[in-house]
Amino acid sequence: MGRVVSNLFVCSAILGVAVAGAVVLYLNRPEPAKVEVESTPLVVDVAEVVKQDVPISIDSQGTVSARTQTLLIAEVSGRVVEVSDKFKAGGFFEAGDMLLQIDDRDYRAELKRAEAAVASAKSNLALEKGRAEVAYRDWLKFSNGVKRNSEADALAQRKPQLAEAQAQLDSAEADLIRARDNLDRTTLRLPYDGMVQQKHVDIGQYVSVGTQLAKTFAVDRVEVRLPIPDDRLNYLNLPSIAGEQTQLPAVTLSARMGDQVLEWPAQLVRTEGVLDERSRVLFAVAEVSDPYGMKTERSSPLRIGTFVQASISGKTMSDIVVLPRHILRTGNQVWVVDDRNRLINRQVKLLRTDGALAYIYQGLEDGERVSLSSAPHAVAGTEVKLNSSVKTSSLLSAKAATASSSRGADKGV
Repeated sequence: MGRVVSNLFVCSAILGVAVAGAVVLYLNRPEPAKVEVESTPLVVDVAEVVKQDVPISIDSQGTVSARTQTLLIAEVSGRVVEVSDKFKAGGFFEAGDMLLQIDDRDYRAELKRAEAAVASAKSNLALEKGRAEVAYRDWLKFSNGVKRNSEADALAQRKPQLAEAQAQLDSAEADLIRARDNLDRTTLRLPYDGMVQQKHVDIGQYVSVGTQLAKTFAVDRVEVRLPIPDDRLNYLNLPSIAGEQTQLPAVTLSARMGDQVLEWPAQLVRTEGVLDERSRVLFAVAEVSDPYGMKTERSSPLRIGTFVQASISGKTMSDIVVLPRHILRTGNQVWVVDDRNRLINRQVKLLRTDGALAYIYQGLEDGERVSLSSAPHAVAGTEVKLNSSVKTSSLLSAKAATASSSRGADKGV
């Protein structure tokens, strides 16, 4: 028992000495060195808000197709005896040019027979008219006091024979018209200036009615179907359904050919009037006159089948602020620098984006400064230091100048 008490006393003494040492060390601890942290302002570039009227353009794309396209089918049978030098794939022709000739000897003979039948029918009609005149006079002499029905009177005056002779003449004249048409159909001509796209027959080949001869298209105008999303239709002055609009939207078509970017002016002439159920787009049709430069000088032809980019001129929107697209944060928020050079979080309403630019119609006022620098770790109230300042109106001008110089460089390559 005494040994246990002795051990407890020793442990208590050790614990007391340890506590006393800890107290002495705590009371004699050195004062911590105080370090003042200097707050370094965040260096940013800013843009001064200038509201402006901005013309909106809509980008689209499509494939050039013929406005007038014809699949030529033989209307008569016969052997091809002559073809024009223009009757080949890629050959240009003018309206009325002879492209193909089918052997017409049988059809000329048929025309002669039809003409003879008409002459015979005319002679027969003249004879019948004379007989009818004589019969009519006899009927006047002997009809007094004689009761006969109308059918008997008609027979007495040879009216049925006269009607039959007239019907035979009408039938012969109809056959003559058909013979002339068939003879004319042996020569293949078209009512427009165009190009042969595909050629299916050649000289010496026998064709029958319904044989495909060629595929052609007119070269006076071509069309491009341009899909426009339904949320961008309000930015365009689209042609009305009634066709009363006089000022049609201008369209610039462009395509890269090798190292060059070629452009062609066009007009938006109509819309197809129905939204696509799957993609929710409306197809507008742009038209280009004289695409192959047949009547006007053109640096490069716009060929059928070319895939083109299109820039459609739209409405001019008022009080728009143009900013770089990359400064928009989640929820369409931007950093605004206040009078004390501190960041303020501001939510804006976006009209649309176009490449590297964003068009804002609400949330910013003239004279306010918007940070152009990315500050991913910044918080509201962060102090900033201005590095440079530009006006938002210069951003749109810079984009236009860059696009113009880029096109010029591409064309000069």
